[in-house]
Amino acid sequence: MNVLSIQSHVAFGHVGNSSATFALQRLGTEVWPVHTVQFSNHTGYGSWRGRVFDGASIDEVVDGIAERGVLGTCDAVLSGYLGSADVGHAVVGAVAQVKRANPDAVYCCDPVIGDVGRGVFVRPGIEELLRDVALPVADLATPNHFELDLLTGRTTGTLEEVEDAVSDLQSRGPRVVLTTSLDVADTPADAVDLLASEGGRHWRVRTPRLGLSVNGAGDATAALFLRHWSVTGSAAEALAATAASVWGLLARTEEAGSREILLVAAQDELVRPSRLFDVAEV
Repeated sequence: MNVLSIQSHVAFGHVGNSSATFALQRLGTEVWPVHTVQFSNHTGYGSWRGRVFDGASIDEVVDGIAERGVLGTCDAVLSGYLGSADVGHAVVGAVAQVKRANPDAVYCCDPVIGDVGRGVFVRPGIEELLRDVALPVADLATPNHFELDLLTGRTTGTLEEVEDAVSDLQSRGPRVVLTTSLDVADTPADAVDLLASEGGRHWRVRTPRLGLSVNGAGDATAALFLRHWSVTGSAAEALAATAASVWGLLARTEEAGSREILLVAAQDELVRPSRLFDVAEV
């Protein structure tokens, strides 16, 4: 499997491509990483060094890959945080190029906009670009609960309301949706839910809530879900495998007291998760 992953990159730590690339490679996936930024570290530290690339820079790299004559072997495009609208348009252009070369290729859009407690943290125009330009051409989408509400203009507090919002989002483009960080009326205070939806059906997995907050977990989640769904063709199976691996990575990270996700040190969780969780159709 070959994945064109267009995301940010940091030298120290694991966010964006620095999270998704290794996770995919450990599972035997060939990754073609195209960086939207090159920073020393993620911005959560408050200070960083490096540069942001514009849309033309992304176009140039993708065109160079196309000149190698390999786009027909690209199975999927993955995108995450978008630093600017022109980068978003470059991503959508890359998706179109890949699908022209390989009509069976899929696009997984992680619509990074914000989160509960932090609100919207992307630049003006990104939310609209994701909703109106990127998601309509996506095959898979991996919003968190906050982003699902924002993208559909809803406030969801029950599982049924979330399922309706997911159906709304699917009607606009992506046929498969993974909703992360799900917190609804019947979610226990000591747990976190994830919901995978495809073909009018919904599956939920519930994992114990951990007492840490690290950057890059969402990037790994999107990458793993794309990989497992592509291999199994099942949203339920992809949900089970993804939830187990990500929970294992985070549990090991919490145990070590690390600020950065232990993607390399805990890499066995990617292939042989230490704990599995039940998936139920809801």
